[in-house]
Amino acid sequence: MMPSGSGIWLGSGGIITSKWVPDGPRAKPIAIALATLLFATINVQAAPATKSSTYLPQASPKWLPSFPKQKNVITSWPPSNPKAALPSGPLSTASFSLEGYPTMNEVVTNAAKDPNIIPIMKAIDWTKVPSAPVTSDAYGDEYPASDPYCWWTQTLCTTPKIHYIPPDISICPKAGTWGLTYDDGPMYYWPVTAENSKWAEPNLYDYLLKHNDQKANLFYIGSKIIGAPAAAQRGFNDGHTICAHTWSHPSMTTLTNAEVVAEFYYSLRMIKQVLGITPKCWRPPYGDVDDRIRAIAWQMGMRTIIWDRDTNDWNINGDQVAPGPGAITYATANKTVDNWIKSREEGKDNKNGHIVLEHELSNSTITLAEFWLPTIQKEYQTMPATACNNIAQPYWEKQFIYPIQGTVAVDTNGEPTGVKAPQI
Repeated sequence: MMPSGSGIWLGSGGIITSKWVPDGPRAKPIAIALATLLFATINVQAAPATKSSTYLPQASPKWLPSFPKQKNVITSWPPSNPKAALPSGPLSTASFSLEGYPTMNEVVTNAAKDPNIIPIMKAIDWTKVPSAPVTSDAYGDEYPASDPYCWWTQTLCTTPKIHYIPPDISICPKAGTWGLTYDDGPMYYWPVTAENSKWAEPNLYDYLLKHNDQKANLFYIGSKIIGAPAAAQRGFNDGHTICAHTWSHPSMTTLTNAEVVAEFYYSLRMIKQVLGITPKCWRPPYGDVDDRIRAIAWQMGMRTIIWDRDTNDWNINGDQVAPGPGAITYATANKTVDNWIKSREEGKDNKNGHIVLEHELSNSTITLAEFWLPTIQKEYQTMPATACNNIAQPYWEKQFIYPIQGTVAVDTNGEPTGVKAPQI
């Protein structure tokens, strides 16, 4: 159990506090919980990366500052010295100078007046951003059944109603593939104690390294990086693919346009300052995304990655404050994964592979991630979600070229890049 007075994060599939507090999470609408639970059993199909010349053009974000290179961080993939041992063991306690950021774990409420945000607001083509209403936590029946804005929270929609941005990446196209993703990192507890640190990074990263040097997508929260930058660098140096997961982990459709831009900007800025990269991928907290949010993300250089299977590890009633009476046991979470594996073994799951939601969030989620991994590796070809969708260059910095499942590397818009990438 967490020590008295410790704050806690809950994850993408569940609930997250808006700040570090000892009295647990704020409530979220039941619509989100129901939609997430549905994904544990229902395979909702969505188009993978598809070729198209009709998508809005993207460019490397020019509004991000330039930062001095951090020490001991890789500058390409494969590394310039591929024979060098990957780091392991305790993380460095070296201090980092990370200034100029908003309050940790809180939405930037003054975003419209933020001098960092104003130039981006002017650069975005707002005629290409649908005027979907800002939602509230009180989801009701007022949203049209026709789903005009492809709102995942209400309908699990992943194919936009606008033609100029691509569908969400939500599956691995090849059957028998497990798209390994971990949200809400880098994992750490506060205050840092011996017991808390037992489950903090590099616990999971060490485990992945020892188990076939397994790679994954890590969806990092900007506010978590500022608290554990060395952990973020370790995950990156190990060869995991880093994607953005916003600054403070809010329900994105509840934010104004300026607040949405700020969530993206400060998460990208933090990742660039600490790791030296600019991700072209992001995941919405709680899966809460619609075409307004997708269009802003796309114009800020990122494609949306979601999931089609949820382990519900975030909802374990263990060391964390679970979201209400619906909290599940370890046995229930294990049964969910066991049923997926059984379906695959029986030949009932052979249409496509899956992107699976897991978390580096608490001792519960780390325990389950490590418990499941060996079996998953035996039954599935296991890789990052970007790799199974043949995205070899997930950053705007082109010197990072990662292995892919297929033979043709594509950009996040689905177009072949001409880059030669090794196969997994």
